[in-house]
Amino acid sequence: MDNAAARAARTVPSIPRDAEGPVFREPWEAQAFAMALALHERGLFTWNEWAATLSVEIKRAQAAGDPDTGETYYRHWLATLERLIAEKGVTTSETLHRYRDAWDHAADRTPHGTPIELRPEDFAS
Repeated sequence: MDNAAARAARTVPSIPRDAEGPVFREPWEAQAFAMALALHERGLFTWNEWAATLSVEIKRAQAAGDPDTGETYYRHWLATLERLIAEKGVTTSETLHRYRDAWDHAADRTPHGTPIELRPEDFAS
């Protein structure tokens, strides 16, 4: 495990892991983890700030009925990432929603097993 991932694992003890380090069930989980590491390393947030925001996101999800079985952990991680980059002015919530909608549109037209590619028409309302 590299130094940044090790520091994250120490500061955010809820990260799913084994003896080797963080574990991911799907590629997008590893990508969300890597994005958070990169933004932390660039100074966008501290790990303590991350942990506090993640805790709020998990509590919000539990209040909305999340069963908290661990299977949704990286959904909370992604929500935390989105929240912090919006709060820090990296992007806006509106832009995040626009890209999420475009991604959903692109995924709907993409055959299973084929890489999803965003096209300009995916952003049409």
